Amino acid sequence: MVRIGGIILCGGQSKRMGRPKASLPFADETLLQRVVRLLKEAVSPLVVVAARDQQLPTLPGDVEVVRDEEEGRGPLQGLAAGLTALVGRVDAAYVSACDVPILQPAFVRRMIDLLGVHQISVPKIDGFHHPLAAVYRLDVLDIVKNLLHKNRRAVQALFDEADTRVVSAAELADVDPTFASLRNLNTLEDYEKALRDGI
Repeated sequence: MVRIGGIILCGGQSKRMGRPKASLPFADETLLQRVVRLLKEAVSPLVVVAARDQQLPTLPGDVEVVRDEEEGRGPLQGLAAGLTALVGRVDAAYVSACDVPILQPAFVRRMIDLLGVHQISVPKIDGFHHPLAAVYRLDVLDIVKNLLHKNRRAVQALFDEADTRVVSAAELADVDPTFASLRNLNTLEDYEKALRDGI
């Protein structure tokens, strides 16, 4: 049985939002608290990767918080921190951003199912890969570290070097017809619209 954990990256600078996304109120919780709750329905254990001095909302006691070793190196650095924290505990991890309040646990489970024997399963919708809605085996950690050592920070480079299963829209449409799990809130307008929609 494959053991699957979860990693939530929340250490980004939120430049377009203009304020830290993780602590934004969303109904009776924050964005990060909501994504933690939804992802925990599908995977365990869960690791949150935050920036070095980032303040976080209160999280469940069984959620581990780790800090980026180096700031400004993008999601690949956060992925390295999250995978390192899970070494010896799981075989693979679903990786999420902290700003996807409509994440569907069924979507997460489908991405896990589609991993199969591959090192990575990543959705590609409308021509774009979604690396923060993907599943990564722990054995990609060495590849990630090597890319970072070479200062190659594009996640696409990881997909090129690892055994990657690209998941099509057709393979996900029955569990998440509108691909709501991929709807991240980049701007204040995105956030306000999500609140208005009553998600």
